[in-house]
Amino acid sequence: MTAIATDRDVRKITGRIGAEITGLDITAELNGDSIAFITAALHEHKALVFRDAPLGDEGQKRFASHFGSLTRAHPTVASVEGAPEVLPVDSKDGARSNNWHTDVTFVVNPPKATTLVSHVVPPYGGETLIANSAAAYRDLPEPLRNLADTLWAVHTNDYDYTRAPETLDEKTKQRREVFTSTKFETRHPVVRVHPETGERGLFIGGFAQRIVGLSGAESRDLLRLLQSYVTRPENTARVTWQPGQLVLFDNQITQHYAVDNYDDLPRLLHRVTVAGDVPRSITGEPSTSITGDASNYTPLT
Repeated sequence: MTAIATDRDVRKITGRIGAEITGLDITAELNGDSIAFITAALHEHKALVFRDAPLGDEGQKRFASHFGSLTRAHPTVASVEGAPEVLPVDSKDGARSNNWHTDVTFVVNPPKATTLVSHVVPPYGGETLIANSAAAYRDLPEPLRNLADTLWAVHTNDYDYTRAPETLDEKTKQRREVFTSTKFETRHPVVRVHPETGERGLFIGGFAQRIVGLSGAESRDLLRLLQSYVTRPENTARVTWQPGQLVLFDNQITQHYAVDNYDDLPRLLHRVTVAGDVPRSITGEPSTSITGDASNYTPLT
């Protein structure tokens, strides 16, 4: 069955990022016109919410594959059993990504787009914040923007995240050990040019740990300053979840943050990501891998 939209609409969530799509049944097969409509809306709004979209893993993979080849679930973390492209984001396993990041930027070609489908939702909290890094770039004062244009950052999966090691319980320690079981480091431009829209965006987030040519202390100060523009409230949208909902965001020009504000209640999302190309700077120079081979995770596009 092919979805034929007769009353589809785009309802903005905020002025700078996010929109809810209505009148389009994404549980059915999408035709070319619907795919073009979603793509255009994604380029404009960066993050899209589809409510009443109770997709199983096969349906989520089918939807995501309309926008490109799929990656495997993750370079180091196990997939859903029998579904190698599906990553379980499960609170009971310690999957509480309460730090700002862009997905998998520690590899040389991070995902182009991310889809999340909700399966278990707490009665309160558990929202996802999504930020527009192109708006953040435009907000920079000209001297800071000119500096950012010249910078490169090293992204890695091997760092201490948001909590000191001695504060972790055994389950979280084990998850962190799995996450860093293969070390990846990649050199990315701090300002990335979007390959389809030509927009410039700050390409940093939690995996960006060091500015090339600067000390650790200098890197932290500068990254903190640049990151503060990404996470300005006016550049973010707060997406609430209900069961059977899909969120699609452009991983090339956004960051996101899973809010850990739902006590010890269960929360389960499934993630499927679309393979992306190698980022390029404003001069066209590509990112380069320093450590780690991610070829089994994602094809080079």
